[in-house]
Parts: sequence; structure tokens; C-alpha cells
Amino acid sequence: MTDVTPTPTPTPLLEVAMPALLRHARHTYGAAMRAALAARGYDDIPANGLYVIGALALGEAPLGQIIRELRVSKQAAGQLVDALVLRGYLEREVDPQDRRRLTVTLTERGQAAADTQREAREGIDGALLACMGEEKVLHAREVLAALIGIGREGE
Repeated sequence: MTDVTPTPTPTPLLEVAMPALLRHARHTYGAAMRAALAARGYDDIPANGLYVIGALALGEAPLGQIIRELRVSKQAAGQLVDALVLRGYLEREVDPQDRRRLTVTLTERGQAAADTQREAREGIDGALLACMGEEKVLHAREVLAALIGIGREGE
């Protein structure tokens, strides 16, 4: 008896280089987040602002680490934080433990934008789960985590 399991037909996207796939996949999340934010009046978040707001909302990393992960100059990072403060997403305060340092936290507006961003991300995650299933999504996450690990080893 011969094996009659159909071989999946490769789609044109399966022939695309991994960096291009990652860029387009990132765009799917970014576009959904930007649309959700705009619909709620948060359409003035600058480039890289979504990352800063989202990361601060998680509360797991200091601003310095978040900025390093963006891989931008100190000047660009300062301008980004300044813009987010001026637009009401972040608040800067003198650190009560060390008056030479400033702390940056989300304002109420910043937290609302982070919540909107998270909801949009969860919507894309849900669509991906529905399309691919939990096991394949887990494998994709494992592959991406390994890719990040490879990058960190090279630094």
C-alpha cells in the first residue's frame, strides 16, 4: 500500500527569506495595534513608542534596558521619551532614593494606550491560534526564542 498523505503545496511566502517574513509578520501586529490605538484617540505615538509603552506596562525592565533593546542612540532615545512625556503617555519624576536619577512611569493615558495595544495583540494572537493551532504557535514561539538566543550569543 502506498502512502497517500498529501504533500502541502508551498505557498510563495514559504520561499521568502526569514528576515523578510519576520518584518511582514511584525507589520501585522503593528498595523493592528496602530489601528486600535487610532480608533481610541492614541494616534500620536511616535515610532518605537509602542515598544516603550508596552514594555513599561509589563513592568519587568528598567527604561535603560528597554532603550538598549531598541538599539537607538542616546539622543534618539531621549527625544522619544521627551515626545511620550509631552504627549501625556509617560511621566518623569526625580527618584526619591537617588535625586540624581529620574524615573519614568506610564500615566493614566499611557496605561490606557498599553491596554489598547495589548488587546490588539491578543486579537492577532487569537486569529493565529485559530488558523494554526496551539502546537504550531508554540513551535513558532520556540523558533523565534531560539533565533533571539542566537542573536544574543553573537553580541
